[in-house]
Amino acid sequence: MPNRTTPLTPARPSDAGPRPSRTALLGGPAPILLAAVLWGTTGTAASLAPAGAPAAAIGSAGLALGGILLFLLSRGARALPAACTRGERWLLVLGALAVAGYPVTFYPAVARTGVAVATVIALGSAPVFTGLLAWLTGRSRPTARWTAATAAAVLGCALLVLGPGLTGAGTPMDLTGVALAACGGLSYAVYSLIGGALITRGHSSDAVMGVLFGAAGLLVLPFLASVDLRWITTVRGAAVAGYLALFTVCLAYRLFGHGLRRTSASAATSLTLAEPAVAAVLGVTVLDERLPAASWAGLAVLALSLTLLAFPAGGRAAARKNPQ
Repeated sequence: MPNRTTPLTPARPSDAGPRPSRTALLGGPAPILLAAVLWGTTGTAASLAPAGAPAAAIGSAGLALGGILLFLLSRGARALPAACTRGERWLLVLGALAVAGYPVTFYPAVARTGVAVATVIALGSAPVFTGLLAWLTGRSRPTARWTAATAAAVLGCALLVLGPGLTGAGTPMDLTGVALAACGGLSYAVYSLIGGALITRGHSSDAVMGVLFGAAGLLVLPFLASVDLRWITTVRGAAVAGYLALFTVCLAYRLFGHGLRRTSASAATSLTLAEPAVAAVLGVTVLDERLPAASWAGLAVLALSLTLLAFPAGGRAAARKNPQ
């Protein structure tokens, strides 16, 4: 993970070290990809919720339960605010607001534009926002490899989720929904950068994720108090909320935080574009959905771009103390 002065690419080839070990690979890209796999199950899990359960309420309930549980289980989370500097505490506040902002913006975007468009905009914009914010704040500069792989990943993501609509009639674009989806991508980029910055400064990844998501879980409680939650008192509703909380929030974000210790936020958000690929495969195998050829082509492009991001070129970047 690059620090405030380390670029994402070495200044000179002579600075490169030996090839990375398998441990280095498993310490960075692998946990992030596994987290993306878990996130990719959210749509299938949410589809099993009782009829009439609001989509935003399902996501917020998972965040509230999972975020608070993540805080309670994360070693050092309670002591982290006191161990931080004043500036780092403000980063924690901003990061928690960004985490809480994701379900509040993304799920309404889904309702206004549909799953496909909202997913493309939110997940496709997140790595772009992350790279631009990292560059603008002087934390890192994008490498040619990251730029090419991320562009390919965004293209693959777009083909994957928009494939079914490419052969049918188009629908008018809801500009408010587009803006909300982009805000969801921006919120994800912001808390990924903040989490990566705090972890780079020596704070425990478990503690950082625990505080960010625990605080965010508290922030969405007022919203949950304002909506109908009778669905969560049913067996199916409780099972869906429990799964989302335990696996897609608590476990997934512990893995994501662990991966950020050895992977830049720019590469991490690009790697999580694996999420729509997992969602598409589950839709075909579990929900009996059908994918056209364009979607399968997008899946192939996405897989190739993720491979480029997961395996450093010639082992150079990962061999450094703070690899991309």
